[in-house]
Parts: sequence; structure tokens; C-alpha cells
Amino acid sequence: MGIHLTRIDALALLTLDRPEVLNALNFELLRDLGAALDQVAGGDARALLVTGAGDRAFCAGADIKELMGRSLSAQREGAAFGQAVFAKFDTLPIPSIALINGYAFGGGLELALACTFRLAARSARLGLPEIKLGLIPGYGGTQRLPRLIGEARALEIIMTGRTVEAEEAERIGLVNRTAEGDLFEAGKSFAREMTGYSLPVLGFARNAVHRGLTFALREGLEIEADLNTLAFQTADAVEGMTAFLEKRKPVFRDE
Repeated sequence: MGIHLTRIDALALLTLDRPEVLNALNFELLRDLGAALDQVAGGDARALLVTGAGDRAFCAGADIKELMGRSLSAQREGAAFGQAVFAKFDTLPIPSIALINGYAFGGGLELALACTFRLAARSARLGLPEIKLGLIPGYGGTQRLPRLIGEARALEIIMTGRTVEAEEAERIGLVNRTAEGDLFEAGKSFAREMTGYSLPVLGFARNAVHRGLTFALREGLEIEADLNTLAFQTADAVEGMTAFLEKRKPVFRDE
């Protein structure tokens, strides 16, 4: 199996394990990834870390040999399947954090883009090089990248196929942070900045941002008001406000 799902305290760790091919994505791996995400969704972890085995690559992209000689309908089905698997990150009840420990090209970068957050080692290299093969991204890159870094920067990266180094990726917002030392420890530390908060309310916050981006500001503000009102109805909101007034640390129970 090319996917390993383990547990570290309150965190789930998902590892792509095909280091001999730089953790390249084939359809078997995508199926395993989808099953692992379903398992995470049904579990009690408070955040998900995603990384690649070895020290060379997070994921170097799609397995090109597997894509050769396929019919148009098979190619269309393959793109839709990859998009559907990556879309599972959007519906996870917990935040997901890509730990980019090397190359993240093509489908590998698209996988990272599907996660809620991205942390990168200083040695990480990112890009969408499909244009060099006479192709364009097919697992969400043309849609998630411009939403993250803006249309002009996204078009440049997609239409040149160039490699983005970690320092630039952090500067333009492609990754949230770069890690000087141990990337895994940095990922755990980053996750723990939010795992102590109410999971339902964290979900409301993420939902407000994601849904609002698909509407004009006026409609987005209505979404925010609705979800803000829902947050007030939770027991965790009562606990949080009470703890503030009593000058103590709140104890959230995801209720």
C-alpha cells in the first residue's frame, strides 16, 4: 500500500510511500488516499499532517507512464477522479497541513494546495510543470492556485512551468511558513496552535472563508453573519466567553 496512516497524540499523519518514484501519484495511490481520508473523517484526530516518504520529495506529480495511451473519456474520468479525491480535504472536519519536504510538482503541488495549510522545508521546490508536457494541471491547480496567490502570479507559474523555491513560495503566500529545522516537528507545532480550540467553531471559520470567496462581498458577509450566529449557539462559545470573564483558560469540548 502506497499510503500509511498513523497517529501521533491528537494528530493523524498521512504519508505517501513510493519514495522510489519520488512518491508519484498513480490511480492506485489516489484510491488509497481517498480511503485514508475517509478514515480520518470518521476518526477523532484534531488535525491531519500530510507528507511524503524519504527526504527528496513530498510528491513529484502524476505517474506519466500510467497516463500514456488513454482514451479521451478515460483521461476525463481520471481528472474527475483525482479532483474528487482531493476535494475530500475540503470536507474534513479538521484542518489539514501539507509538510512539503522536497519536490512538490504537478499533482503533488495540487495535493498540497488541497490541504488547509502548507509548510515547506527550505529545500522544497514547487511548481506546475504540465505546460512543458503539452498539458495543463488537471487535479485542481488552475483553480486553487489563483485563489491562493492571485490570478497574475498563478498564470505565470502555470504558463511558464517554472520552479518556485521555498523562500519565494513563502513570500507570495504559496506556503504559510518555511521551516529552518525539523519540518515534522514544525508541522506538529503549527497544528497545535489550533487543535486546542473548538473543532465545530474552527469548521465555521473555514466554511465562512471558503464559501465567501465564491460570492460577492455582500453575500459573503451574510454567510459570515449566519455562521457567527451558529457559533454563539455552541456550548464552547459559552465556555470561551465565561473563561475570558473569569480570567482562566477555556476548556472546549467540541459542543
